Amino acid sequence: MADRARPAVYTIPAHRSFADALAAGLIAQFGGSVEGLARGIILLPNNRAVRSISDAFVRRSEKGLLLPRLVPVGDPELGERLGSALDPIGAGADIPPACPPMLRQMILARLVQRARVQAGQPVEAGEAMRLGQALGAALDQLLVEDIPLTRLYDLQVAGDLSTHWQKSLDLFSLLMEQWPRELARLGFIDMADRRNRLLAHIAARWKDAPPPAFVVAAGISATAPAIASLLRTVSRMERGQVVLAELDQHMTAEEWDAIGPFDPDPVTGRRRRAHETHPQFALKLLLDRMGIAREEVALWRWGGGHDARAVRSRNISNAMLVPRLTTKWRDLQTADRSLGGVEALEVATPAEEAQAIAIALRQALETPGRTAALVTPDRALATRVVAHLDRWGIQADDSAGQPLSQVPAGTLLLALAEAAAERFAPVALLTLLKHPLVMWGEGRLAWLEHVRRLDLLLRGPRPPVGLAGLDALMAPRANDRQRRLRAEVAEWWPAARALLASLERAFNACDGLAGLFDALRETAGAITQDRVWAGHQGHAAAELFAEIEAAAIEGPRDADGRSLPALLERLLEGVAIRPPQGGHPRIAIFGLIEARLQQADLMILSGLNEGTWPALPAPDPWLAPRIRQELGLPGLERRIGLSAHDFASGLGAPHVLITRSRRDASAPAVASRFWLRLKAMAGPQWKDAQRFADLDDPGEHKPASQPAPSPPQDLRPRDIAVTDLDRLKADPYAFYARKILGLSMLDQIDADPSAAWRGTAVHAILEKWAEEDGGDPAKLEQRAIALLRSADAHPLMRALWQPQLLEAVRWIAAEIAADKAEGREIKLVEEQGKADIAGILLKGTADRIDILPGGAIAIVDYKTGKPPSAKMVKAGYAMQLGLLGLIAEHGGFEALGQARVAGEFEYWSLAKKGDSFGYRERPADAEGKRDKIRTDEFTSAALDDFTQAAARWLTGGEPFTAKLNPEIPTYTDYDQLMRLEEWYGRGEADV
Repeated sequence: MADRARPAVYTIPAHRSFADALAAGLIAQFGGSVEGLARGIILLPNNRAVRSISDAFVRRSEKGLLLPRLVPVGDPELGERLGSALDPIGAGADIPPACPPMLRQMILARLVQRARVQAGQPVEAGEAMRLGQALGAALDQLLVEDIPLTRLYDLQVAGDLSTHWQKSLDLFSLLMEQWPRELARLGFIDMADRRNRLLAHIAARWKDAPPPAFVVAAGISATAPAIASLLRTVSRMERGQVVLAELDQHMTAEEWDAIGPFDPDPVTGRRRRAHETHPQFALKLLLDRMGIAREEVALWRWGGGHDARAVRSRNISNAMLVPRLTTKWRDLQTADRSLGGVEALEVATPAEEAQAIAIALRQALETPGRTAALVTPDRALATRVVAHLDRWGIQADDSAGQPLSQVPAGTLLLALAEAAAERFAPVALLTLLKHPLVMWGEGRLAWLEHVRRLDLLLRGPRPPVGLAGLDALMAPRANDRQRRLRAEVAEWWPAARALLASLERAFNACDGLAGLFDALRETAGAITQDRVWAGHQGHAAAELFAEIEAAAIEGPRDADGRSLPALLERLLEGVAIRPPQGGHPRIAIFGLIEARLQQADLMILSGLNEGTWPALPAPDPWLAPRIRQELGLPGLERRIGLSAHDFASGLGAPHVLITRSRRDASAPAVASRFWLRLKAMAGPQWKDAQRFADLDDPGEHKPASQPAPSPPQDLRPRDIAVTDLDRLKADPYAFYARKILGLSMLDQIDADPSAAWRGTAVHAILEKWAEEDGGDPAKLEQRAIALLRSADAHPLMRALWQPQLLEAVRWIAAEIAADKAEGREIKLVEEQGKADIAGILLKGTADRIDILPGGAIAIVDYKTGKPPSAKMVKAGYAMQLGLLGLIAEHGGFEALGQARVAGEFEYWSLAKKGDSFGYRERPADAEGKRDKIRTDEFTSAALDDFTQAAARWLTGGEPFTAKLNPEIPTYTDYDQLMRLEEWYGRGEADV
């Protein structure tokens, strides 16, 4: 059949809804008979466009209709989708099958890893997978643009590239030689190559024998030569039409030509860089490759039913002029710069932005029949909006979906990989065991109770690695304060351990990717009772794992367990999980791809900050920008042009709300170039939206007042430790929370050894040394070395604390030997004492009590840091040594015998002073020198101080006021409980 003299190419402008206008036009042209539409074919860019057009036909049908065949040209099975329209498909089209995507990824990752090892730049499997994916993307671009690989060898760039880019190019060229041999070995071709061949075959067949019914190519903006050739053929078929989306027909010839691409310079042969960031660049390049002038493109006659005013398309065109021509904005008439129906909302934070969007969507539902859609590339913002809408019972589906790595099935698989890779370190292990899919069903509540007990047991420094290390953690210990907790966990642990044992064996064996993924799959099923594979998310995960295990044998060879989490996460990120149908019929949330060809009465375009919309182009790790230009590949900026086209399409709705936040989660944000263009072009016509109400605004701010609880006498404690007196006097509320409410701060999981932990360790060394070694100075250092070599000693502690500790214990041993030579004898170590004083039982543990030559005693306290100052002691704080002496004088240490006079008080510090570690500090002085309390008055001063405190808060009724003496340094464990930041530093007038 002869070609048309004039191509049938149309455009639907931005101010019309593309999908609805297309459906209306096709029904008007071919819907006269029942089968009129059903015989036709509509070529669309992707599967998401198929869904959009299908929905548009459903909205237009009154009594039902038979839809045309909707075929995405991006489908790798394009020939099968077209079916009888290409019969006989085999004639002249003997096209080999495409290499499965997962197998391709694995082979490319293996080739990259091997090549990098040969080049002396080894990479682990996860990084090899990342580089392999980037290599595949670059290869696809070469295939799509129909650029032969031989052009790589014709490049004349020697000396023009840095060493880094030259090495990347050499490695890329080497891989491009190896890849075809791999494909030939397996009998495959690249999917992009197969699609090109299919498209070429379709174009050739339809040129000679077009389908009997209509063929419409709609909404396709891809510029690949094979697609352009097919569209050219369709446009010249007797019953063929090409319908473009938002081709700008308002631009002057000068403005259109200013976009590019440009002809080579006649002298240098170089081409000027085209404005690939312009929203019309892709369409202009497509028309050039189709051999069609813009003037040959006609306007589609039909509308979508809820279109904006036609002037909107002209306004959008003006806003998107190339930078060189934006000076025209100064001369625009009001009508040409007006953005009637478009409002802008700028808020402080992403949280406010999400709430304002949710309110706007909720308001749209108040008008019967009105539709609204949120379009944003910011997945976190979309998730927040969905959560806000749920407050009103509005179920809004985020049709862009989420990566499999972020949904429960994916996070469970990643948690398993992380736990095994980190050899079941506490944080990774608890993340896994607490996952919502683990032990799904009736036994989950009991499981969580046991996991919470394990959580408590794992607080503090990390235990030994692996499941064997956790086994040792459960073993009973002497003088164990957590004996009961340890026994409860030990009873449950074998069953939990059995679920993880096979995974640990596989990771320790390192028997390749196939073995690792097999162990992951088996363990995931066992620990979740196969719940991980259930539902649409689980099915996607199961399909992905089946593909991975089938292709893993071709994957990276050097793949140990440590690299598996990064590799798995990269594979999971490539799978998008979209929710099943069933959300609100008049609200939609789209990503940029989903929003193409779709429009609602209210379009909310959000996340308009640089780096989000448009996103920053990801750099190509293989080909330098200069190389990409020489090869004729699209510049990285072309993605910004596609984002600009999406933004311009969204602006065409009847009502538009554009939003941004002035900062993101961590720093101030820069407004999107699209936002700034609109604002600059609109000038005085720029319209700020009225600020939406804050749903969480309390109306009146009523900060908490300084807490001062006053419990009755029968609830006030009748005992107190010597170490708690400072807390009681400086911050009575903290004492109240600890002693009366029974609240205490838990250690962090997998925590670095703190000062308190080091102090406890030193005390344990000295106690065992005194009890088991008889105080032999020669054995004290051996005790310290044994502690540092223990399995639970933190590596950082070994590296940084070992020199200090060994120097300090040597000093202690020398000091004890010197004291012994002078007749001083160690009597008690880590001895507990108590005495009833002022109606309160005073308790305390003395680190050491020595007998002085005259019969008096010396109270010694070990410190790993700096001892309290004399000023602090004289002010009535840090009286621990005096209170211990007071207990001794009341006969409170049974092992000491009768009451003894405290003749000396000493801090033995292990900190550095001068050029050595270890020194003595006395809080009292025999003659009261240096403004210290006299030694013989120290216990009486402690008695007076303690009696006054006990009379105020323990036997008396004074409230436990928070931060009563804030100038005294205390622990901050209870600052949040007392809501310190709400009232501290605020006077009565402020409150």
